[in-house]
Amino acid sequence: MAENGKQIRLTAGEIGQLFLQYLNDSSSICILSFFLEKAEDVEIKPLIEFALELSKSHIQKITAILTEEKNVVPNGFNIKEDVDITAPRLYSDSFVLNFLNQMSKVGLTTYSGSVGTSVRNDIRSYYMDCLSETMQLYDKTTDLLLKKGLYIRSPNLPNLEKVEFVKKQWFMLDVIGEKRPLVAAEVDNLFANLQRNSLGVAALTGFSQVAKDKDVKQFFLKGLEVGNKHIKLFRGKLEECKLPAPMGWDSEITNSTAHTFSDKLMMFFTSGLISLSIGYYGTAVSQSPRGDLGSLYNRLSLEVQMYSEDGANIMIKNRWLEQPPMAADRDELIRKSK
Repeated sequence: MAENGKQIRLTAGEIGQLFLQYLNDSSSICILSFFLEKAEDVEIKPLIEFALELSKSHIQKITAILTEEKNVVPNGFNIKEDVDITAPRLYSDSFVLNFLNQMSKVGLTTYSGSVGTSVRNDIRSYYMDCLSETMQLYDKTTDLLLKKGLYIRSPNLPNLEKVEFVKKQWFMLDVIGEKRPLVAAEVDNLFANLQRNSLGVAALTGFSQVAKDKDVKQFFLKGLEVGNKHIKLFRGKLEECKLPAPMGWDSEITNSTAHTFSDKLMMFFTSGLISLSIGYYGTAVSQSPRGDLGSLYNRLSLEVQMYSEDGANIMIKNRWLEQPPMAADRDELIRKSK
């Protein structure tokens, strides 16, 4: 694109975000198309349609940008190869509504980050539009969850009666046999990470039922072990302070074992969940002054990273992992020129 009469190329941040968003939206089209085909709730169905149209619109706009810049368009995912919309229902409409709500929260974070890494005015404008659309999706799904009594709120805390200041290092460090109560940010992060893990475990349970490749199925089963372990640890920290913890989503998965999504699509989606977990755990570390919590999140992050490596190896082995835009390998170019 030309600005002030000069041709402005995409930066690394811009091309990287566009590449990843294309993959995310093409996978979303497959998943949302299946959800829409199976939806029965007349209030939830329009929200699935809204989310699906957003993803389709994003694919068109990204394709146009990449084509204009003479960049290759990623393969991504498509309905013919990566989903069987005639397969039996795999998740309930209530699960799908919560899925949309959680994914809209993720979108609010990623799109705001994309705005911050974009320089060209057309790319900035595009991501600001994405952010505005995702705010609408979050607003609509939150309202419907509240209306149906399905929204799981984080715990309430006592009202502050006066301003106080921390007087001892006890606030930051553990005392043998004693720990201070959780502060608001710690409660919120524990609750949100527990909730995200619960939704992820439900998704992986469905995936493990319909996966065909043996290694892929084992990968999902390992993910269930990891996710349930993290749920137990987060729930324990909340219960230490006599705070309630959200329940799981096991009852929202059907008994279907029919081919539904391609193994490639499910592996990509799971890899995305893993990346999000690492990011959210990092945020929780920065907002958790209590030493045991920082140690816990760091330990769990390492566990998730090791699990992520297993997934990457499976995707590379099956040629499912599209290589993102990279800097030029100057040494290799020099060797070729000799």
